[in-house]
Amino acid sequence: MADDDSHIALSPSSTLGSSTSHFYPFATSPDVIRSHEKDAFLTSSLVQQSQGIVRALRGARFAHTYSDTIKHLTELLYFSLTTAIGNRTLGEEYCDLVQLEDDTLRLPSIGRRVGYILSSILVPWTLQRILPALRQKIRNKLERNIARAQLRAAQQAGLLNKPTFSNTPTQKSFFTKLHMQQYLLEHLDSITSVSPIYALSIATFYFTGSYYHLSKRLWRLRYVFTKKIEENEQRIGYEVLGVLLVLQIAVQGFLHARKLGASMNEDEVSSAEGGESRSEGGALISSIQNPSAIPLLPASVPLYDLDEDPSAVSWIPEGQQRKCTLCLEQFKDPSVTTCGHVFCWICVRDWVREKPECPLCRQEVLLSKVLPLRG
Repeated sequence: MADDDSHIALSPSSTLGSSTSHFYPFATSPDVIRSHEKDAFLTSSLVQQSQGIVRALRGARFAHTYSDTIKHLTELLYFSLTTAIGNRTLGEEYCDLVQLEDDTLRLPSIGRRVGYILSSILVPWTLQRILPALRQKIRNKLERNIARAQLRAAQQAGLLNKPTFSNTPTQKSFFTKLHMQQYLLEHLDSITSVSPIYALSIATFYFTGSYYHLSKRLWRLRYVFTKKIEENEQRIGYEVLGVLLVLQIAVQGFLHARKLGASMNEDEVSSAEGGESRSEGGALISSIQNPSAIPLLPASVPLYDLDEDPSAVSWIPEGQQRKCTLCLEQFKDPSVTTCGHVFCWICVRDWVREKPECPLCRQEVLLSKVLPLRG
């Protein structure tokens, strides 16, 4: 079908001919979500089959190590054989949906189709791989900057040179460079996450019924519903879900603002107490005088390394059970999740920060609930 003919036949504002009077409306949010769930079910089945093939050819360890790679390559193959060559996905066919360019109301061009596939699969995959390392670098830099700023503040206040201190309260602004760095360090994971952007995008989708994927919003791709609708058939949407999601975002924002205000008040109270509390903090002065041993920095040497000391945590059986399934090396500071699986502390910490779930059984895991194992 040529593009011009497709535009005439599929445009929601045009008719199919002089003998017909119905038109193709834009798809509502239930139709789009149903199509997405169908495609997600099919791709998950293909991913399981692909992992089974790789496991049979290269072994279980290889399949587990490259599970994310296998998943994304399978999804890329699925959409390349459907969307990229101009066909509908099985989910779109199942729900009678056709994808159009929102601005021209024509079938998507090859550039938009390929751009949508790459931005919906490869971009999140790339972010998933580089964000943990980037966050760790930013976190280390912020910790060092905070320690240096605290040292300079102590020196300027005369903590290192004067034995007595003034009890006169001083007013300090909360929005200083030090406080901003501390705020960034505390909320680094949420600041560098794209989840808030996804939440706003999906809330907008519930109200408008368009752009379920953020990548579809980027490339201006919408769906029309090609099934004939009877006059007494009512089309519904998910506006109520949009209202609930907006309320959730508003409540979370309010709670965060209240927590920030409470921390500002606590900072003002601690500043008003002045030198009396500082004079009792000899340990604080000692740590400032030796900034090389900054307590904020994470320990680089594990406390329990089963590779160097096999007798550590001796009750763990020998063999594969002493190896972490994430790094495939001997446990370093073995830690157990609430579901009972054991990993290296650094491995499970980085994993849970990115995905709050167990790497093996996919049960929800909170980092505060991960417990260290001791001999």
